[in-house]
This record gives sequence, structure tokens and C-alpha cells, in this order.
Amino acid sequence: MKRRTFLQRIGSILAVLGVTEAEWLTLGNRYYQALAQPNPRKLALLIGINQYPKIPTLSGCLTDVELQRELLIHRFGFQGSDILTLTEEQASREFIEAAFSDHLSKQAKPGDVVVFHFSGYGSRVKLETSPDPMQNALVPAKGSKESQDEKIVNYILEETLLLLLRSLPTDRVTAILDTSYYAANTVLGLKTRALQELVEAKLAVDELDLLKQLKTQNLPSTPVVLTATSNPKQSAREGLFSGFSAGLFTYALTQYLWEFTPVTTIQVALSQVENSLSKLGSKEQPALLSDQKNQDITSLTPDNIIGAEGAVNAIEDDGKTVHLWLAGLPPQVLVYYGVNSRLTLATGEELILRSRTGLTAKAQISKIDRTTPLQVGELVQEAVRVLPRNINLTIALDTGLERIERVDAISAFAAFSRVSTIVAGEKPADYLFAKLQQTPSRYGLFSLGGELIPNSTGEVGEAVKLTVQRLAPKLSILLAAKLWRLTENQGSSRLPLKATLEIITDRLPSVVMQRETVRTFKTETSIEKSLPIAIVPMGSRMQYRVENQSDRPVYLILLGLNNNHTAIAFYSWETPQESNTADTKPLLKQVVIPPGETLTLPQTNTASEWVISGLALFYEQQLILSTAPFSETLAALNTAKYSTTEQGPISPLLNSLDVAQSLLQDLHNASALKTGMNGTAADSYILDVNNWASFSFSFQVV
Repeated sequence: MKRRTFLQRIGSILAVLGVTEAEWLTLGNRYYQALAQPNPRKLALLIGINQYPKIPTLSGCLTDVELQRELLIHRFGFQGSDILTLTEEQASREFIEAAFSDHLSKQAKPGDVVVFHFSGYGSRVKLETSPDPMQNALVPAKGSKESQDEKIVNYILEETLLLLLRSLPTDRVTAILDTSYYAANTVLGLKTRALQELVEAKLAVDELDLLKQLKTQNLPSTPVVLTATSNPKQSAREGLFSGFSAGLFTYALTQYLWEFTPVTTIQVALSQVENSLSKLGSKEQPALLSDQKNQDITSLTPDNIIGAEGAVNAIEDDGKTVHLWLAGLPPQVLVYYGVNSRLTLATGEELILRSRTGLTAKAQISKIDRTTPLQVGELVQEAVRVLPRNINLTIALDTGLERIERVDAISAFAAFSRVSTIVAGEKPADYLFAKLQQTPSRYGLFSLGGELIPNSTGEVGEAVKLTVQRLAPKLSILLAAKLWRLTENQGSSRLPLKATLEIITDRLPSVVMQRETVRTFKTETSIEKSLPIAIVPMGSRMQYRVENQSDRPVYLILLGLNNNHTAIAFYSWETPQESNTADTKPLLKQVVIPPGETLTLPQTNTASEWVISGLALFYEQQLILSTAPFSETLAALNTAKYSTTEQGPISPLLNSLDVAQSLLQDLHNASALKTGMNGTAADSYILDVNNWASFSFSFQVV
């Protein structure tokens, strides 16, 4: 498409964006002038499509575009005028490829940074000229058209997109594809971004011609292409959050990039993102479409080494009330981020949260003490986290349940004091209650990604109420895990701590993954480490190595889930020395790490080894450290009746909900902020980032 034709067709897009054609041409002149500048330019093309004709709509693709745009502007220094967004009906195949040509290909030069993002449906389409006739393709807004004798699809082949990316004159190219290609026959839980393949359909001739033309060119560059799934049969899913929907992959990736500095290999970043996805109820495994397995994210280097939880995106006329974009907070935390939470600007001023809707919030400056006016784009970092005490576990009732089944389920779940129910898809939820697809006469509890929770199913033909009643112990564990996940603050903690998960070998320990409080290290040399995939062989001897680099002693608690559903904890047992009876109950003691010292746990001796058995395929563990003792947590742990066979270093946690609530109370007690918090102490937990750090570790056992 010629430039004149492109400008004519793109007029409707610019009208939506509030930009006239004259202004667009002016922007073109500014682009041309910028090409002569010595500093590299940063260009982005962001695509998001929720509304498709004649097929089910998606919900989170426009939010994905907003997430990427705010990230690129405030965290990576992109100019808003250098970011072109195509959404809804404007994101046709012709417009996307024309925008790629005019906005990226014709403007980028060697050394420039380019970002391409696509959120929408993917599918498979027949390509007779290929050895594998069924090919992956992106589905634009106007994805098909009927001719007199055949069905023509206007898809963009994944192969075409990869060749377009390789054709750019710079090697600093990153593409993010939040889509998938294989549609499942039956889907429980979250919406998926994949359409059924069209075996009889044919690609538009223009697309085939473009592919043929690209294949004749010499395209040496290798872009970084990040995809939502690594397994072709996996589905990219959308999540429903508090006030908005988003692609799980896009949200997890952008949240990671807000808080952390990606000066490491992509596999480490994807490991962190996969960890976040698991907590959102998805088994998506993000992937890198490249033969270079140790690429770094050189095309995405933030302007500031130290990360943030968000940025100022508007200032009201009084100069004291600001609007915040808070996409850097962990998703599970944002939902409960309460009024009177506090964030700080780089200049030291404190912002007090007054209200929040979705990803945006209003805050007031506690006091203005600066020589220059507050600016839009200033980064904000978490200082005080306020969480409500009355947090419930929310169960979504699948729409496939009959009306009487839903009524019975609502009644049965109402018997639990900390559990609430909603209709699936109407509000955010933690888990899904539904029929088993293979055995519709059985009910069970599922993750939001449609994975059945082990040991949560009823018998064949069993009544809904009986199945729900069986869930009582499981619901308590799942609520406890929800509570301790709310402590995660690796990005915002001010305690200088580092934790490494290791496999013990005959030689040096092998590092599985490493977490550290990045906000406390000022150089790029201190970075997290991880294996490409967090996989641990069955039978491995494991340990954590925790370094306290602060000037204060810190206390430690480790809680977690086996196979995502059975609670465990680390125990430091202390048996009374004068005991003469076999049934004397050992006592728990505080685990403390003095300033500047390193602790391994369990201690490496045969009596307290942690050996990975074959009973669990997936581990999720939360390592929590505080400047004050975990007095109430240990008191709760000591109330449980453990048999002598369970007194290992990492053993079952019998009263998980009591322990989780006591843990939050201990962190609240460690924060000396009770006064001056406008009466929030009575019904909220108040947590100071200077007093605690919480790391999340997830790994698979094979």
C-alpha cells in the first residue's frame, strides 16, 4: 500500500484518536527530524481487538494495549507520539500491515528500539504451499469475507509477522503476542484467545503475495518474540480483575517490567511471569520464539534502574491531588490495595491513597516540599500497604450449572463464614465450581484456568450440597494461601535480603532460582538468577540460602502449597532436653538471621534434610521475613497436634488459615505506623515496606 493510500485509510483511526490528518503529517515531519538525532528512537505499534463480527467478543485486549502504552511511556521513555495503537475495527489486516510499513519499517533505523504488540484471537489456517499445511495465524478485526464460491480469511500468518519483524533495519526489536492458536472443544473458566481452525478456508491473495515477497529478501536480524504459551495446545487466557479485564500474559509481563529491571536473560523474566500466572489460576507457560536461548531484553532497557509500582498520569488543579497508574503492583495485591496506602515520589514526598478504580487511583500529597512543580510521569514506589482484614475466598459458579444446582451451591457455600459465591464471568473470583466434563454427574472445584483441584470432586450422582461440604478443609487452605500471597513485595521491600533455592549436590549447590529485594540494590550487577525453567528432579535434596544484608536481625517463616492445594510449612523443632517420654511434643523456635549473616534451611544434616518426594508435581512457597519475631504465627503453629512422623523440616500445615491470619498480624505489629493512619488500624492490616520482605518460589518436580 502506498503512503498516500495509507494516510487516506487511516483517517478514521486518527479521528478516533483525536488527531487530524494535518497533525498526522506534522508528526511525520517530527519523525523525519528525529531520524537525524544521535539518540536511538523508540517506536511502538500496539494492536488490540475485543470486538469481532459474528464470533464471541474478548474483554481484555484494549486493556492490554493500555498496559503496554503506559509501561512504554513511563518506564521505558517512549514518546506518546511514537506509539501507534490500532484497536477494534481499525485493526484490519490491511491497516495493520500498512501501519507496520509506514510507522515502523520506513522510520526505524539501525540502533532504534521497536516494540510490536498483538492482543486478540489466533487460529490455524490451511496453507497448501507449506510442508505443514495448517499454519498459525493472527485474526484481525475483519478476519473473513465470503466470496461466491469459497470462504476467504483475512488472517495474518505468524510466519508473515516474523518475517516483517526480521525485515526491520534494527536488531533491537521486541514483539509480544498475547494470543493462541488451538481452540479447545470445551473450556472452563477464563476466556481463551483462540478460534477453531478453518480447514476449508483460504488465505487472502494479498497476504500470500506479501509472504512470497518477504521470503525473497535477505532478513538477517533476529527479533525477540515473546508468546503467551510455549505448548501449541495451551490457550492464552484473559482474567477478570477488580474493575477491568486483561490478558493474563500481558498483565503479568508488564507488572514484572514495572517493578524489575530486565538486565538479565529472557528466560529469567519468563520464569517470574510464569510464577505470577500460576497465582492467577493459569498454567500458561510463556515462551521465546527464537533459537537464541540466552537472549537478553536489550531492546527494553528502562530509563531508571530502580523500578516502581506506577506513575503519576494526571494532576488536578489544586496541585495536591494526583491520579496514579498502579500497574506495577502484583495483581493479587492490587485487588485489595486499600485507602490510606502510601506511596513515595523520587523526591521523597508521600502520597496517601484516597480511592482506587481498577488500575487507576487518586492520592493526595501529604505535604509539598519541592522547588519544582509535580510532573506527570513521575514514578511512585510503595511505602505502606493497607489490606482489609475481612478478605473472603470467592467461588465462581459455572454457567453450565442448572438453576437448581446453582441455588443449592449458593446455599451450601453460605455455610462457610469466609467464602462468597458469584456467577462466573460477572466479578473477579478465586476458583470455579463446575461439573466435570467427562462425568457431568460429578461436581468439583477448578482453578480459573480450568484445572481440576485434586481431591475436590464429589462422588458420581452426589448432591451439590454434599460435594460442597466435603470442600471445607480445602477451602480453608485455599483462603490461607490467598492471604499469604498478599504479602509478596519483592519489588517494593526496603530490606536488603537475598534468597536462593538450591539443589544440594556433592560439589557446589546448584541454583534453581534466586529472589532479592531489588529496590535495595543500586547497581545493575545485582540481579536475580534462575534456571531457564524451574524444574527439580524427583528425589532432590533441597535447601534455601538466605542472606541478610541489613543492619538488623530478621525473622523467617516459610509457607506453601504442594501441588497447589495442600498446605506445608517449614518447622524449626526444639525438643526439651530433659524429656523422658516418647510422646513429648517438640516446641517451635524462632528462626532468626543476624545482620550481615547467611542462613541455610533446613540445616544440612541427615536429621533435617528436605528431600523432594514424588507425591507433588508442583510446589509454590512463600518465604517471608520480618524485622520483628513471628510470635503470633508460632503460637498458632504450636496449637496444632502434630504426630511424630510429621516433624520434618518441611511438613504439612494443619491449621493453615489460623497461621495465615496470625502471619499478617505479626507483619502488622512489626510496622510502627499505627498512629496517624486515620483510624485504619482497627479493620485493616498496615504493612511498612521497611519492615518485611516476601518472596514467591514456584517449581515443578519431574
